[in-house]
Amino acid sequence: MPENDLVTPVILSGGSGTRLWPVSTADRPKQFLNLVGPLSLFQLTLQRCQQDNLFGSPIIVGGAGHAQLAEDQMDE
Repeated sequence: MPENDLVTPVILSGGSGTRLWPVSTADRPKQFLNLVGPLSLFQLTLQRCQQDNLFGSPIIVGGAGHAQLAEDQMDE
């Protein structure tokens, strides 16, 4: 598939961490928690975008306060 035919995933990763409080906090909202296994919801979403024949590099949309957490989890 030509590169311009690939889907560019946009991963929305915002939030204030209030819905699952006290497990989820402003510093570590639910998408960065391991709720359903060894990986966080954010990491599971990244995994679903790994098919190079279908997806281009994802665009991550989130708050600046979670940038390091997102980068750390992407590295894992």
